[in-house]
Amino acid sequence: MPSSRPRFAVQHRTLLLWTLGILAAVVAWDAGGQDIPLARAFGSASGFPMREQWFFVQVLHEGARRLGWLLVLLLALGVWWPLGVLRRLDAGGRLQMALSALLALAAVSMVKNLSTTSCPWDLAEFGGVARYASHWALGVIDGGGGRCFPAGHASAGFAFVGGYFALRHNAPAAARWWLAAAVLAGLVLGGAQQVRGAHFMSHTLWTGWLCWTVGWLCDLGASALRPRLAGLSAAVAGEPPRAAG
Repeated sequence: MPSSRPRFAVQHRTLLLWTLGILAAVVAWDAGGQDIPLARAFGSASGFPMREQWFFVQVLHEGARRLGWLLVLLLALGVWWPLGVLRRLDAGGRLQMALSALLALAAVSMVKNLSTTSCPWDLAEFGGVARYASHWALGVIDGGGGRCFPAGHASAGFAFVGGYFALRHNAPAAARWWLAAAVLAGLVLGGAQQVRGAHFMSHTLWTGWLCWTVGWLCDLGASALRPRLAGLSAAVAGEPPRAAG
């Protein structure tokens, strides 16, 4: 529908500005060099006292990781058997929610596996053997185990940010609550890992931005493909085709 095109352009221009604004804030944190000072608030030469604390390990790490994967499974099953707010989306929107979460997790994992940056608890300053090297120092081996950037565990919350983009068209209020819950979960999980010495705050912030960007790109792709796939998605879900827009 011609009338929807200007609104579509304005919406995605606004999202582009938000994406760039969040990126600027994350880069500003990096430029300010706040990672080490914040890590010193929780660790010392003898290590991080909260590293093995039960609540942080069993609930905020292991429990949250399992809960995150359970939610991914529920979103995948919800493509065919929607419950709750998912009923307000067509099959394409539900597929977008599931895929955006999986792709965000995959993107974080891929970058993490390529990273040579080690965790705070690996640094000599905190009882380890590695020397500090910024994650911007690409290819620099710091003497530790590497593969600590960005924060994989925080993605168990941030990965679901993509649901906001799918929901905002048909359920804007639910979309805002979904976004707030995903961001809060990511910050809490990333903060717990900060206290344990498993990550710097920048690792968590970059994970949040990466998951947001993946969610937005998925929305752009879904918006472009939905008119062509409306019939197929409706057939898969056993629904009559819906008008695009």
